[in-house]
Amino acid sequence: MSAVVEFERAISVVGSFPVLTGLDLRVDQGEILHVRGENGAGKTSLLRACAGLVSVSSGNASVLGFDMRVDRRAPRRYIGLLGHENNLYRDLGVREHIEFRAASVGARASDTAAALEQVGFPQQLWTVPIGSLSAGQRRKVAIASLLVGRPQLWLLDEPHAALDTESRKNLDAILTEASTSGATIIFVSHESPGTKDIASRVVTMDGGRITEDPGAD
Repeated sequence: MSAVVEFERAISVVGSFPVLTGLDLRVDQGEILHVRGENGAGKTSLLRACAGLVSVSSGNASVLGFDMRVDRRAPRRYIGLLGHENNLYRDLGVREHIEFRAASVGARASDTAAALEQVGFPQQLWTVPIGSLSAGQRRKVAIASLLVGRPQLWLLDEPHAALDTESRKNLDAILTEASTSGATIIFVSHESPGTKDIASRVVTMDGGRITEDPGAD
């Protein structure tokens, strides 16, 4: 299997604070990797480094074949990032937002309905402004925004946040289908129940590095 994400002794510093402290990690195509750890362990920083939002100052870092120390912006068009904040245009209607997202990544506007249906978003709310939605509904819109872009690498921070039980199960099915189609998924979570059941591998972070990895040599 080819490596989609590969870090070797990677160090990242934000301000004067080291957020990755000699990270070693390889994630192959099609894997669903669950990264767990306490607050401050470096989980979100790992996702941000994969997305090119945090620079790697030392060591090696490769994402989708791009050297992140040379050009950390290059792989972004192939990446879908779901953070704690959904990063939605709250004044736009739901469908309007997804269509805007589709246009920005070169997807078809016709994919909008399919994405909203796949996340189980009720059609009667497709024209409602995003700012009027509940937290769970906004999370579904954010997931649909990723779906319409068909990312090669999914980076998900607490993806189950604000979702009810049925919606969590549906998200797991979406992630499994994406993985089967060749996408690679990294998600971080405090919790083990639920999505851990679909993970190919579970690793633990602490102090900005991987401390437990059953897939390591």
